[in-house]
Amino acid sequence: MDTVIARLGKPHGIKGEFTVEVRTDRPDERFVPGQTYSTDPDIGELTLTSARWHRDRLLLSFDEVPDRNRAEEIRNTLILSDQVEDEAEDDAWYLEDLIGLRVLEGETQVGEIVDVTNGTAQDLLHMKHIDGHRALIPFVTEIVPEVDVEGGWVRVTPPAGLFDAS
Repeated sequence: MDTVIARLGKPHGIKGEFTVEVRTDRPDERFVPGQTYSTDPDIGELTLTSARWHRDRLLLSFDEVPDRNRAEEIRNTLILSDQVEDEAEDDAWYLEDLIGLRVLEGETQVGEIVDVTNGTAQDLLHMKHIDGHRALIPFVTEIVPEVDVEGGWVRVTPPAGLFDAS
């Protein structure tokens, strides 16, 4: 089974290099020059030429992307990799598995996860509140102490005001 490990962002420079939205906890192990990746939408396999960090942003280049023009054409393409079973951890989830989970405060449902943003410091859960407004929940243990993907819920202990309508 393939899993999304990155999304190609905007081109960086003129030689076909990309900024990348990383969607793996192990980018240094997943992005090794010479490795090939499938894509969504399927534009053919991409062979990694280089991976380097610039400030706190990962930059990737591929053999099949010779210049900025081609990089612009395939911007927002998802990079896929085989799911490695031995990487499973008790407190780790694929971001796409979190979308659709009910948000519980105590035993009361207060909303549903509708999106997830992969951040540098922490991920953010986008919640649609039962009242209709949206709220961002920092995905940290202090605020989201329990996740049960199989049960279809996350339990939250939000600080005061986190779920207030803007």
